[in-house]
Amino acid sequence: MHYKQWNELPVQFQNEKIKPYYQMLSKHKTSIRIKRILDFVLAFCLTAVLSPVMLILAVCIKIDSRGPVFYRQERVTQYGKMYRIFKFRTMVADADKRGPAITQSGDRRITRMGNVLRKCRLDELPQLFNVLTGDMSFVGTRPEVKKYVDAYTDEMTATLLLPAGITSRTSIVYKDEDEVMEKYLKETGESVDEVYIRYVLPEKMKYNLQYLKKFSVLGDLKIMIDTVLAVIH
Repeated sequence: MHYKQWNELPVQFQNEKIKPYYQMLSKHKTSIRIKRILDFVLAFCLTAVLSPVMLILAVCIKIDSRGPVFYRQERVTQYGKMYRIFKFRTMVADADKRGPAITQSGDRRITRMGNVLRKCRLDELPQLFNVLTGDMSFVGTRPEVKKYVDAYTDEMTATLLLPAGITSRTSIVYKDEDEVMEKYLKETGESVDEVYIRYVLPEKMKYNLQYLKKFSVLGDLKIMIDTVLAVIH
């Protein structure tokens, strides 16, 4: 997790909409460093403890359907950096070529094992590797593919001042995002990408920007606990 001076930021970040968020985060440089240390220690411990579980899941995925165990896709993280996210594959091979990047309720590309993994959020476990490398944090704005980031307003781009996260307050509120997408699709008749960019993404960003305003290490811990409780529920 890197902290840059204002004049070191990529040009697209040096605008008046982002500046207030940058100034707020600059007051928490020590907390940001602590956040990275906690991320690494927790990710290392969880990887060691959960490696047998991940091995079993990997075998189940291979038995269930043809294709690789991991799903790796380019996403955008801190300061617009591109990286490849690790997730357990929950869809058929080459699903990206058979439909949009966003899944819908009842999406036929999702495998039987994929349904189980998604319901329990177990497909997210391999992102521990991304946390170890520093491309992600446990808490932060969920990483998007570039075409959705390209649709960000200047203010939305402020969410890239911190690394992408495995979970967030937005993830908890939108845990049933498939159902929200389905509702808008029926009401508007627009494509999946259009619905996501025009209706869902702006609403999610309200929570993501609020997170930046209230950033704290204790706040991150609360979000992590609330995420576990939401998954159990």
